[in-house]
Amino acid sequence: MKLKLDLHDVYNRGHDIDRALLDVIEEAVRTRATVVEIIPGKGSGQLKKRVLRFLDQKEIKAQYDRVEKDSRNFGRVFVHFRWK
Repeated sequence: MKLKLDLHDVYNRGHDIDRALLDVIEEAVRTRATVVEIIPGKGSGQLKKRVLRFLDQKEIKAQYDRVEKDSRNFGRVFVHFRWK
């Protein structure tokens, strides 16, 4: 199962960005999704940096397996989960 989060609508509202990221990670854990696709968009790269900082938090990092930055599309990040 793959989940998708497009941050274009909340790009300028910091609290909403964090809430949306937390919600999609929690949903991935609940539904045992294998991949979450996060779309911060290309822009200046600041939103992507914020997403990566969020994912690097200790309590968030413990919930997923790895993060992949799309090499063909700068505005997309994949979060991979591994379930036993």
